[in-house]
Amino acid sequence: MDKRFDGTEAIGAIVADFPGAAEVFKHYKIDFCCGGDRQLVAVMREQDLDGAAVLAELNQAYITWKSTAKVETDWNTADFSNLIEHIVKTHHAYLKQELPAIGELTTKILRVHGAKHRELSQVHRLFNLLKMELEQHLIKEEEELFPQIIQYAANPSSELLASVVILIDTIESEHTNAGDILKELDALTGHYAAPTDGCTSYRLTYQKLHELESDLFQHIHLENNILHPRLKNL
Repeated sequence: MDKRFDGTEAIGAIVADFPGAAEVFKHYKIDFCCGGDRQLVAVMREQDLDGAAVLAELNQAYITWKSTAKVETDWNTADFSNLIEHIVKTHHAYLKQELPAIGELTTKILRVHGAKHRELSQVHRLFNLLKMELEQHLIKEEEELFPQIIQYAANPSSELLASVVILIDTIESEHTNAGDILKELDALTGHYAAPTDGCTSYRLTYQKLHELESDLFQHIHLENNILHPRLKNL
């Protein structure tokens, strides 16, 4: 019998079990990464959403996915090293490539359109703040957190696990900061909708910011809702 969600589950746990739920949650602006530990029913009530409609869409998407899904890696049970490799090669690699490119685009459209579209000054400031924080964040994960986790997996010790969990708290705080900046950018750009007088670069910038948001939400989800809880539960 197909699993049905009733809203009492934590948002992050739903996406961990059913990755396609992320698309449903993004449609309704439900935070499944930094706010992944909250009950879905509480968030729907807080955001004044039609809970029945959200659950119906979520459950239908799940049924469709179950009937057509290919065999995928279950990150809930994968080796820590494999999950970390996936995060680094997929999401860290994406950020290292796209952050500089988007930075150049935000500067370009600010120079060309900033006089008429005053919000671009704030878009430029927020993005560059996010870029700086993410670049430092990736270094902290790759040079500190991830090596400690791999070391723990090879030679478990309570002391090393305690160190990992303390570092996880810092990492998750940085995730929250990044998520807050993305929410500001989303609101400031009208959900990344370029104005009618926007040039190709303007539209491309907003498209890339939207893609960045989507990728970063998946990135944070894998860590906050899967990798980190597995370690904390040890």
